[in-house]
Amino acid sequence: MSSATGASVVGNVETDGDAKDENLDEVVNRYAPLVKRIAHHLLLRMPASVQIDDLIQSGMIGLLEAARKYDVTKGASFETYAGIRIRGSMLDEVRKGDWAPRSVHRKSRKVAEAIKAIEARTGKDAKDKQIADELEIDLNAYYAILQDASGSRLFSFDDIMEGDDSAIELAVGELPGPCDGLQRSTFKAHLARAIDGLPDREKLVLALYYDEELNLKEIGEVIGVSESRVSQIHSQAAMRLRARLTEWR
Repeated sequence: MSSATGASVVGNVETDGDAKDENLDEVVNRYAPLVKRIAHHLLLRMPASVQIDDLIQSGMIGLLEAARKYDVTKGASFETYAGIRIRGSMLDEVRKGDWAPRSVHRKSRKVAEAIKAIEARTGKDAKDKQIADELEIDLNAYYAILQDASGSRLFSFDDIMEGDDSAIELAVGELPGPCDGLQRSTFKAHLARAIDGLPDREKLVLALYYDEELNLKEIGEVIGVSESRVSQIHSQAAMRLRARLTEWR
């Protein structure tokens, strides 16, 4: 973007004319630790196949995009804006490597729809057996769906709305304006209430995974179940939240 003077501004660094490449190098050097910090934070939530170097590489691309598009007149700090772009770039890269076939995502949507239908009828949390019956499958088949969904995207909590940061951050392409900020705040309030309304075990798994940043094995040791069961609970929590937040799509 351009300011009124025709120069893009990155923090206190102007990028105009022949100095642009040099200033971009300065931005990269200054904010490389931010990229690495975000990469290591996200790595804790990713499948084992995700490599830290790949996250950092995609994050650096996000940083460069932020440096080129940041508009100081929008009011947000460059570090805040860059953090959003860096994280979004990393998640985009991981999504490209999503091996799961369309059938896995289709079945995940059906689970969310089943949960929504059951809870609308009963006014209570949908139980595993109820969901399986709604889908006309047995419990083992239902758990297999959860396992497949978790294996394809362990970070599915961030993908609740199938648009990830575009729904939660509302700042993928541009710095948010006043209306976007209000919408984002309202969504986060609804999301917080939806999380608070989850069954206790699902809420605990999310808290241990996202707040305490434990891995699945560690969570299993805390709550006394297998790592694969934790993975299933994580997937079911994400699907339940998706079912309860459909009005935000």
